[in-house]
Amino acid sequence: MIAPPATLGLLGGGQLGRYFVLAARRSGYAVMVMDPDPRSPAGAVADWHRVAAFDDHAALDQLADACAVVTAEFENIPAESLERVAARGCLRPGVRALTIAQDRLEEKRFLGEAGIAVAPWQPVSAGADPQVAIADNAAPRFPAVLKTTRLGYDGKGQVRLDRADALAAAHAGLGGVDCVLEEQVDLAREVSVIVARAPDGRSEVFPVAENHHRHGILHLTRVPARLPADLAKQAEDLARRVASHLDYCGVLAVEFFVTAGGELLVNEIAPRPHNSGHYTLDACSVSQFEQQLRAVCGLALAPARATAPVAMVNLLGDLWPAATAPDWTGVLGEPRARLHLYGKAEARPGRKMGHVNVVGLPDEDDADAVADVAESLWRGLAGEPSQ
Repeated sequence: MIAPPATLGLLGGGQLGRYFVLAARRSGYAVMVMDPDPRSPAGAVADWHRVAAFDDHAALDQLADACAVVTAEFENIPAESLERVAARGCLRPGVRALTIAQDRLEEKRFLGEAGIAVAPWQPVSAGADPQVAIADNAAPRFPAVLKTTRLGYDGKGQVRLDRADALAAAHAGLGGVDCVLEEQVDLAREVSVIVARAPDGRSEVFPVAENHHRHGILHLTRVPARLPADLAKQAEDLARRVASHLDYCGVLAVEFFVTAGGELLVNEIAPRPHNSGHYTLDACSVSQFEQQLRAVCGLALAPARATAPVAMVNLLGDLWPAATAPDWTGVLGEPRARLHLYGKAEARPGRKMGHVNVVGLPDEDDADAVADVAESLWRGLAGEPSQ
């Protein structure tokens, strides 16, 4: 057990890290953030901000030596850097979990080995004829999505294909790098589960969240998700299974496709807190960030229970026209709304600048009302007519 006032280390300085730092400092810990951006949101609230690239050996050594445990705010830290930190100190989650999530090919292979269903897929290797990937009967059917194995997120690094003869051009358009071709399933909805797992293997799962996207970026999350109880329980059990097979320590997000036939398919995993878990800040017995702190420090995990129906809507940089702040009157005038801004200095289209949680009354069991309010508030900020 790592108790305060120990110093904790954080690789990455974005908004997910910012909330981790705030949770840690509230509990009496000190935090050292390592991030190359001198204006990073997490660095602004940390005790120390080491402004350095993620492959800076001297900075990595300083972080590992100064901190009782180091965790990561995002998964795309160079594997060599993760290994260096793990060799000198305590890294949670471990190198294996973080590196598997860096590569879609490795992720899908891992899930297959764990016996967890995913959409039909096929590798498309760099430098190879992409038509070879679809030459046999086991290949995915079209329409399909071609995704780069690395660095694709929020709709980046992927192309939807309606026909097989478009594959070669799409692959070239993605730079001819290693990709996976994934069949586009008949989708009923998308959901996610946040699971926390302690060093001793004990785990807690948050309620299943239902997610809606715009242009490949998460737009709105609602809890409870519109799933039958048995399917929600299955999603929670699968998230625990993924964490167990990774021998995971920390907070892990598992994203699912729910097919029209009622089948759960894992879309991807994220070895960290997740955008779809922001609802936990205002409508759960513990937030995903406090739970991350508890897990990586070996503390007892808190019960992860929803305390009210909730909807979260993302605020992207598109809402900041000409670099002026949005008019928050509607949000601040709504008693059920909780505004969260991440302290980012520059707003850009597609950049996550904050979110709004709309929280219902504890005795309500219908998320439709709060989801409607969240969507209405977003439309007001975006200047779109209410539906």
